Amino acid sequence: MSPETTAPRSLAEALRARDDASLSALLRSRPDLITPVPTDLTQLATRAGTRASVVRALERLDRFTLQTAEALAVAREPATYDELLGLLAGDDGDPVATAAFPHALAALREQALLWGPDDRLRLVRTARELLAPSPQHPSPTGLGPTVGEATAGMSPGRIQEIVATAGLASTHDSVSAVASLSALFSGRTRMSALLDEAPAEAVEVLSRLVWGPPYGQVTAEPAAHLRWLIGRGLLLPTAPGTVVLPREVALHLRAGRAHRVTEPVAPAVGAATAHSPQAVDAAAAGQAYTTLATVEELLKDWHEGGPAVLRAGGVSVRDLKRTAVALDVPEPVAAFWVELAHAAGLVASDGEADERFAATPAYDTWLELPAAERWAELASAWLAATRTAGLVGGRDAKDRTLSALGPGLDRSAAPEVRRRVLVLLAELPEGSSPDTDSLLARLHWERPSRSVRPAPDDPRARLARWTLSEAELLGVTGRGALSAQGRALLGLPAPEGARAAQPSGPGDRLPAHHRRRDPAASAVTAPPPHSPAERAAATARATALLAPLLPEPLDHVLLQADLTAVAPGPLKRPLADTLGVLADVESKGGATVYRFTPASVRRALDAGRSASDLHAFLAAHSRTPVPQPLAYLIDDMARRHGHLRIGAASAYVRCDDEAVLNEILADKRSQEFGLRRIAPTVLVAQSDPSSLLAGLRTMGFAPAAESAEGDVLISRAHAHRTPPRTAPEPVPDGPPVPDATLLGAAIRAIRAGDLASTAPRKEDPAAGRPGDGTLPRTSSAETLATMQAAVMTGEAVWIGYVNAEGAASQRVIAPIRVEGGFVTAYDHTADEVRTYPLHRVTGVAELADDQP
Repeated sequence: MSPETTAPRSLAEALRARDDASLSALLRSRPDLITPVPTDLTQLATRAGTRASVVRALERLDRFTLQTAEALAVAREPATYDELLGLLAGDDGDPVATAAFPHALAALREQALLWGPDDRLRLVRTARELLAPSPQHPSPTGLGPTVGEATAGMSPGRIQEIVATAGLASTHDSVSAVASLSALFSGRTRMSALLDEAPAEAVEVLSRLVWGPPYGQVTAEPAAHLRWLIGRGLLLPTAPGTVVLPREVALHLRAGRAHRVTEPVAPAVGAATAHSPQAVDAAAAGQAYTTLATVEELLKDWHEGGPAVLRAGGVSVRDLKRTAVALDVPEPVAAFWVELAHAAGLVASDGEADERFAATPAYDTWLELPAAERWAELASAWLAATRTAGLVGGRDAKDRTLSALGPGLDRSAAPEVRRRVLVLLAELPEGSSPDTDSLLARLHWERPSRSVRPAPDDPRARLARWTLSEAELLGVTGRGALSAQGRALLGLPAPEGARAAQPSGPGDRLPAHHRRRDPAASAVTAPPPHSPAERAAATARATALLAPLLPEPLDHVLLQADLTAVAPGPLKRPLADTLGVLADVESKGGATVYRFTPASVRRALDAGRSASDLHAFLAAHSRTPVPQPLAYLIDDMARRHGHLRIGAASAYVRCDDEAVLNEILADKRSQEFGLRRIAPTVLVAQSDPSSLLAGLRTMGFAPAAESAEGDVLISRAHAHRTPPRTAPEPVPDGPPVPDATLLGAAIRAIRAGDLASTAPRKEDPAAGRPGDGTLPRTSSAETLATMQAAVMTGEAVWIGYVNAEGAASQRVIAPIRVEGGFVTAYDHTADEVRTYPLHRVTGVAELADDQP
C-alpha cells in the first residue's frame, strides 16, 4: 500500500493510529486534554487544537523544540523531514542541530503539535497561526511573508513587470508568475547570480533586513539601489511607503537557516565553588537547626496573639518590621519565615471579631515531634507551596502593596521552578554550588520566553533566585550546594559514590518509569513524588539523613555570677520553657545566654512558682553551683512579691506598711492614677487594676494582683490558639498530572467511545446518517422491538443515550435482557455490562453487516 493511502488525513486519524503507550505519553504531557475525559479520539484531537491548550503546550517546550515548531510554521505545508531539517541546520548541515533534530520532532509528535509522516509534516493549525509571521505578530524567526502572501493584493500587470525585470519569461496568469518568482528566489544558484548583479548599496539594505524585522520604509521617490530591489521583487510593497523582504529571499541570504542562532543543546550549569560533601551537609544541618529555632521564636513572639489581620488580608508593614526586629533578621527574611510557618499550617488567622494571626493547634503537635521530623515538615511544605515570600513588599496589578500572609502571593509555577533548580544542583558534582548565571540560562532554555536571554525581571528567573536563597535559609542547601537531606527530600537517589555509605531507603531505588534520560543534558532525573506513599518515603529518608547531624538537646545550663546562664546547646523543651519565663534571652548563637533580672524573676513568681521551686529548679539543671547574687535576687523578689495588693475599686492598693503607701503617694509618677488614701493601709485609684499594676511595677515596686476574696491571682502565660486550621492549598499550575490508573481508565473510555462513533451503521434515514455525529432517532415502539430482536439474535446495535444530567452520547451495545422498561446490555463503549432506562434511549439502529 502506498504512503499516500496510509497517511493520516487529520490529527484525529493520526491519534487513532497511536498505541496506548503513546496516548498515555500525550495525556501525561498535556493533562488539560483529559479534563474531562474526551468521549472519543475526534474530541481529543479537537481539544488538542484549541488555542488555550496549544498555548500551554508551546510554553512548556524547550528552546530547540520550540525553534523546530517555529521553523515548521514558516515552511511550506506540508513539509518534508529534509526541508524542516534544512531550516534548522542550514545549507552547511550543522551536525549538532542534525543530531538533536529527531528528538525535537519526536517531542512535537508526542504532544500532538505535529502530525503526519516524515514526507508530509503538518503543524497543528492553531500552532501555525500562533507562530507564523504576520505584521501584527512577528515571528521569532524574523522572517516575513512568502512571495505568494506578499503579492496577494498586487495587480497582475505589476507582477508581470517584476517577473520580466528579474529576467524570467512572462506567463499568462499571476499564479504561474508568482510560482516562477518563488522558484527563482528559492534556487541557490540562480539567486546567487541575481544578487551578483546587485549594487553594493542594495546588498547593504538586504543585510539590514535579513535577520528581521523584515519591514522597511521607503520614500515616494526611492533611491536607485532601492528601485533595483523593488523592480526585481527582492523587496515587495505591503503598504504605501512600506516594503518587506520576502521569506524566500531571506532564507537564501541566511544560508537556509530559519533562526540566526539555533540552540540544540541545553547550556550546562557551571559550578562556582566546590566543598566537601561532609562540610555541605554539616552547614545545611546547622541552618536546619536555626530554622527550627527561628520558627519557634516567631510563634513564641505571637504566643498570646500575633499581629492584627489587615482589612484586605495579611500583616501590616509595621507589624512585619516589629517581627523582623524580634527575630533579628531583615524584613524580607522575616516575611519568608512567616510564610513558611503559614505554608506548614502552623500559623493562621483566628477568625475572631478582632481578627489576629496566631499559632494553630497543629503547632503544639509539631513541637512534640523530633527535630529532624519538624524540619522535614517545614521543608516539604516549602517545596510544594505556591505562595512566594519574595513578592512581599511588591505591587500587584492594581498597584496595591503585597503583604505577608495576604492575597496575591500565589505563583503556580513556584513548585516546579523550586524543584527544577534543586534537581539541577543535584546534577552538579557533589558539594558544588552553581554559577547563578549559567543556572538561569539553563532554566531559560528549558522554558524559553519571548526574549532570547533571561531578563532580570523574568518570573522564572526571579523564582529561581528566591529558591537559591530560601533553600540556603532552610537548610536544604549548605554553602550553596545541595545537601544529602535535600536530595532525599526530592526523591532523588544518592550519588553513585555515596550510596554504599548512606542508609538505604525507599528513595534509593526508583522504578524504571521514574527515570528519564534528557538527551540535551545527559543527566538522570526523577519526577516529583506524586502519591502520598512516595512523599512519605522521601520525607522519611530526608529525616533519617538529617537526624544524626543535629545536636542532641541538653538538660543543663551553666549559671554564672553575673546573673547569667549559658546554654551550651539546644535545651530540652521543659527546661527551655521554664528558663524562658525565669530569664530573658540576652544573646543567641552557638550558645544562648540568658540574663536574670528582677522583672524576669517576678514573671516567674507571677506564673505561680515559689522561691523554693526556683531554687530547686536551678540547682537541678545547673552544672555549676547557684551563684549567691542569683539566690539573693530570687529571695528578695519573693519577699517583696505580693507585699502590695491591687484589686478593683476601680482599683485599690493595700499594704500593711503605711510607709510604703506614703512613698507611693509622694512619687510624682503616681499622679496619673488618681490615688487617694481611704485608710491608713489602703489607697484607691481612678485607673483600672491592670494599668495600676503595670504602673507601680515601672516605679520599682513589686505588687501582686488579688481576687475579690483577697487571694493572690496567679498570672500564667496565655497561649492563644486558632481553631483547627488546614495548611493553605497550593494553587495548581493547570490540571494535575494523571496517575497510571486514571490514564488507563481514560484511554479505555476514549478507545471505546471512538469505536462507537466510527462503527459503520446501516443506512436508515429515520435513524440518522452514519458518521455524521447525530444520534439515532426512533419511536419508543421501534426502539423496544429492535432491542428485543437484538436479544434474540445476539447482535450489537447502535443507540443514542441521554443521561440524568442531560449529556447525550452514542454507544454500541449488545442487549442481553429487556424488561420493566430497562435494557441490560454489554456496553462496548464502557467495556462492561450496564442497565439503561429505555425512556432515555433516543433511538436505535443496526450496525453494518460486517460488524460484530
